[in-house]
Amino acid sequence: MVTPDLMSEEDIAKPIIPDDLPNEQPALTAYIETKVYDKEGHVIQYRIQPMRSPTQWLLALMAIPLIGTYSSSSSSNAPSFLVNVLGLPSKQYSYLIGSYNSANLSWDFSIRLGSGTQTFSPTLNSLAAPIANGSGAGQLYYGTVTATYSGTTIYTYVTVINYSSTTINVTEIGLVATIYLQFQNNNNAYQVNTYTYLLTYDTFSPAITLPPGAIATFKIALSFSG
Repeated sequence: MVTPDLMSEEDIAKPIIPDDLPNEQPALTAYIETKVYDKEGHVIQYRIQPMRSPTQWLLALMAIPLIGTYSSSSSSNAPSFLVNVLGLPSKQYSYLIGSYNSANLSWDFSIRLGSGTQTFSPTLNSLAAPIANGSGAGQLYYGTVTATYSGTTIYTYVTVINYSSTTINVTEIGLVATIYLQFQNNNNAYQVNTYTYLLTYDTFSPAITLPPGAIATFKIALSFSG
């Protein structure tokens, strides 16, 4: 029997960041969707619930397209929120030649699953009990994470398989971003430094249950408006 939805369309539409704040700040709505299939391919569990726990790292990344990260030719310092919140260096170059006086930021997304639980805090940067990638007891095989966008919504997907002989309960989920800072180093060579941040943290109650041989798909959708 398929587990019914745990939320309505009205719940999905509730903003995480209200759109009635002063200066018309943008609203953020988000949801998590899960489907579990048995080894015969039948859907045995379906869950959709609002995502309610953005961390300070997500809020800082949201500020990048809103505030911008460009420094003028008269400055070599990164915007303060990149330094103070994300912990990125304020300067990342050594040569005075114009083409070397810049650094580029890019990022990708991943989804992490866990079997623990913890009290949410905006400064969380890890799950309580991450489920390792593998085929042994207590492990899940993680497929390739896919991130797409449509309009103002970003969708991130991952498929996991329980190859073990024991049932695995997923009780927590997080959206993770890896930031790549690209620049010219002291040797005038291209270099990339990476930084990892937990953007969201949510729990499942009851747990998402994966019996032996089960396949599950997890989707996190972030929608921006304003």
